[in-house]
Amino acid sequence: MDSIIGYVETIGPVWGALCGTLFTWFVTALGAAFIFLFKDLNRRAHDGMLGFTGGVMVAASFWSLLDPAIELSQGTGFLKALPAACGFALGALFLYALDQLLPHLHIHFPKEEAEGVHTSWHRSTLLMLAITLHNIPEGLAVGVLFGGAAAGIPETSIADAVLLALGIAVQNFPEGMAVSFPLRRSGLSKMKSFWYGQLSAVVEPIAGVIGALAVMVMQPLLPYALAFAAGAMIYVVIEEVVPETQRERSTDVATLGFIGGFIIMMMLDVGLG
Repeated sequence: MDSIIGYVETIGPVWGALCGTLFTWFVTALGAAFIFLFKDLNRRAHDGMLGFTGGVMVAASFWSLLDPAIELSQGTGFLKALPAACGFALGALFLYALDQLLPHLHIHFPKEEAEGVHTSWHRSTLLMLAITLHNIPEGLAVGVLFGGAAAGIPETSIADAVLLALGIAVQNFPEGMAVSFPLRRSGLSKMKSFWYGQLSAVVEPIAGVIGALAVMVMQPLLPYALAFAAGAMIYVVIEEVVPETQRERSTDVATLGFIGGFIIMMMLDVGLG
């Protein structure tokens, strides 16, 4: 871990954000590649993986983003929480706006339940766009932390940014599987299922670099930016991840997966952060 942090410190925050989010993309692609090894993914296992993803995202939203955002804020009482509250609300509203505009389809949902602007796009494209929407706040969160560390703000560090990238990568592995297997079941070839599965995470490096650059240029925005990423992530969990785990009778497995993901991310953040 120390060697990784040392290397990132030598290459700078923007390159660090790019490398961190390229790593999260690679792990997504690794998970999607399991489509070449197995014919199908058990639905209970799929829901458990989605629950795990939600748990990691919720834990990361608090320990890696909201808590530092509150610590960075000036004032006391309600005033100290105000920047974080505003940023959190803006992040959720931003994802809400994208959710209303971008055509997409949640995994396991029939095409008639596609959301966003009406389109005749193929089901596989709509599925990929749903996961792409999911990955925007993850890349943004990593980039914001790298930018804050570069600005020399004590509440953030390269170690925190690397740790968040690691936590997101952990949940991206089952997420890659959770995308490619439903695409395969919808009629796509193994190669196309893998391609769309990994392509959904390409947005993370883009969002990561944007987040790092934005915070470096406008340092006073860091509390808002951290909370913004947290609000976007929580919106994704409640609007997308949780409903997808409630479509069948494996809600108990999904709940246990959520608890497991939350615990693992909490332990990583508190133990290594």
